[in-house]
Formats: sequence, structure tokens, C-alpha cells
Amino acid sequence: MDANQIQNLFPGNIRRLLVDARLDYEKLYEIRLRVGRPLFVSYDGGECFLRKQGEEQYLVTREDLKETMEHVSGYSLYAYEDEIRQGFLSVQGGHRVGVTGKVILDGNQIRGMKYISCINVRLAHQVLGCADPVMPYIQKNTWVAHTLIVSPPRCGKTTLLRDIIRQLSNGREGIPGLTVGVVDERSELAGCYQGVPQNDLGPRTDILDGCPKVEGMQMLIRSMSPSVVAVDELGKEDDYKAVESVIHCGCKLIATAHGDSMEDVLEQPLFRKLWKDRVFQRYILLGTGEHAGMIQGIYDRNGNLC
Repeated sequence: MDANQIQNLFPGNIRRLLVDARLDYEKLYEIRLRVGRPLFVSYDGGECFLRKQGEEQYLVTREDLKETMEHVSGYSLYAYEDEIRQGFLSVQGGHRVGVTGKVILDGNQIRGMKYISCINVRLAHQVLGCADPVMPYIQKNTWVAHTLIVSPPRCGKTTLLRDIIRQLSNGREGIPGLTVGVVDERSELAGCYQGVPQNDLGPRTDILDGCPKVEGMQMLIRSMSPSVVAVDELGKEDDYKAVESVIHCGCKLIATAHGDSMEDVLEQPLFRKLWKDRVFQRYILLGTGEHAGMIQGIYDRNGNLC
């Protein structure tokens, strides 16, 4: 993790606070700026408000937010209008800058955002090798299991999916690498910056960045001939037809879903259908523990522990 690269996303006041705090950026998850509120950071093990030495907590100003947006956009904010309309933009290093404020509507469509009141910089953490414990369960020689990774927020499902993609693409232990197609709807898996992936997803991976999942899965099948299709955060009922198209064309599907437990996920209509059809051959359940990415269980298509 490049501390200078992260600190340079911010204007002088915020940057000095971050430098003086001497943070361990390998353990840092988020830096959050809210107008009129203290500068807030969350990390592995806790959270805190930053303050100048010997002073009260530093309260973020509207000018701090304005200057931060100028920094992260390279003083070309208009070039990121499409991304801001989705509520975030990606920066060098694969980090994601989320924004909230006054939404500008055109009918029912979001046209833009003004009066930005909160900026949340989510730091991208690629953990090479974190998928090592699960790979024997989802890949054996040329066989790959349709796999769903289930976890609560901030428990490592995207990080785990990222490393599974990398290992499938690279090949492992005498198993040849596979062509993997990734639909990176929220620019989190590859962390593309100006079209270039900032995270290592392997040499045989093709990425559709910022593309809706349903359209993206169908585009990859038609044009890129992937052996495996990977997507983050399934959940909408509209996803069902796209999942069907992946399965029926012979591709393997690796995906994630929000949920505190298997029962929690199976309450959602999409996953009830997929469970009934026995689509997924492996379910990997993550949970809270000593660190993000703790594996609670690996189950087969019938719900039995592997």
C-alpha cells in the first residue's frame, strides 16, 4: 500500500492530519470526510477521529471536500461525471471514492450530483494467496465448481473473489490457466484507472469495467469465449436470466452475495430459485473473526459441509 499515493488524494489540511497520524495503511479500510464532522478513519480492529496534536477533533469543511474532489479527479471533474452519477469514482491504485450529496434528477434518471457533503475513500487491499484454502474445493484438475461466496459487508468476499480469479487465470499446481471474464460493475475487482487494472487478476482475464452485470455477462459470452465468468454481488431477480445464460453455454460462474448466513441468502427470491435448481456446486460462507475473510464453512450444492 503506497501511503504517499493515498495522502496525495487530499488537500493540505487533511493530508497533514493523515501524515501526523502515522497510520498503518495496510490495515486501513476507509477515510471518511463529512461536512462539519470530524475526519473519520476505520481500520482493522477499530475506528477513530483524527485531530491535530494538542487540539480538538478537526472538523471537515466544505472547502476540504471541494479541494479533495479536485485532487481525486486531477482537476478535471467533468471527465468523471458518468462515474459520479453512480455515486463513486475510481482512482489510481484501485481505490474507490464514494460521494453523497444533492442528487440531480431528470425524470427518474440520476443526471448528476451537487453540494457534495460526504466523501468516503475506500482503500483497495489485494491479498495475494488468500484463496489458497478454498481453491482445492472449487477446482480439481480441469473441473471448476459453480461457486457462490456469501458474507456480511466488509468480511472479505470481494478480496477472496479477486484472488480466486487471479489463481484460475494464472493456473496452479500443474493445472493450466483458464480464460476468465469479469463483469466489474462497481470497479472494485480490477480497480481500473483510465482503463488499466490496478489489481492483478491474472494474464488470461478480460474485464468489462463499470458495466451492469446482466448485460456484461451476456456480452462476455458472445464476444470473449470465457471458461469462467466472475461477478460481484448478485442479488436482483433480473440476474437470474443472465446466470442461466452463463450456465447453459458451458461457462463456470463464480459470484458473491451479501448475507450473514446461508438461511439469510436463501430468503432472497433469486437465490431460492438458484438453490432449487442446484446451480451452485460450492457455497463459501465468510464471517467475522480475528480478521476479514474468516471461512465459516464450505458447502456442496445440497448444503452439506465439504
